[in-house]
Amino acid sequence: MHIDLLFDPFGARWEDVRAGAVAAEGAGFDGVWLYDHLAGSVHGEARVLECWTTLTAIAAVVPRIAIGPLVLNVANRDAGTLGVMAATLQEVSGGRLLLGLGAGGGRDLPYAREQYALGREVPSDGARRANVEAAIATLRQVWSGTANGVSGFLRPDPPLPVIVGSFGPRMAELAGRVADGINVPDGPQLPFLLRVARDAHEAAGREHTLFIVTASSNATARDRARLADLGVDRAVLFVRPPYIDTIERLSAQAGGT
Repeated sequence: MHIDLLFDPFGARWEDVRAGAVAAEGAGFDGVWLYDHLAGSVHGEARVLECWTTLTAIAAVVPRIAIGPLVLNVANRDAGTLGVMAATLQEVSGGRLLLGLGAGGGRDLPYAREQYALGREVPSDGARRANVEAAIATLRQVWSGTANGVSGFLRPDPPLPVIVGSFGPRMAELAGRVADGINVPDGPQLPFLLRVARDAHEAAGREHTLFIVTASSNATARDRARLADLGVDRAVLFVRPPYIDTIERLSAQAGGT
């Protein structure tokens, strides 16, 4: 099982992230993920780095570890343009991108403020789920190289997995049915959500295709054994700035990676 790090970008500067990514690779961690937010104030900070730009810069700085957004809000980028962006970053990174995708926060969460500030509406839960499914369909079309009779769209090489962030059974079902993986928080619901996703994957006739499971976790030795038994592929540890100090502590706590 891979052990990845999720960098909290709120309040951080690029210099912090760059140093953290270099330290993560040096410590033997397998990947670095970032949140996708646009306004630091939604977490009480004065600033936040934009996710995609920062991931691209990380890919250029460190040559080995996987990179990914955890997860992209489909409201923040046009799906067709995102398809070309993702295929490009897959090439730039040498095939290390894991494309996390999600519905974004609901109207009752503070994250809605950054959408309203930019003149966007925050749809209902059902509409946001439908938007994720539609975005995945558009990505697949663009990645085929031809969309609506227009050829020449960049195709990701190697093929790019879409991992859907899921906190409940409806998104877990969607992840299993149309995506290539699921990201779920560790906790009591984890086995249930994985079962929903895997059942949907099989019911859609995709049981023989790759399905990646990532889980947010503390990843102690006991946690790792339990997650491995559940078939989790990547455990993701949360890291706040200053990243280097926390990376050293987590590496020691996990007994090395």
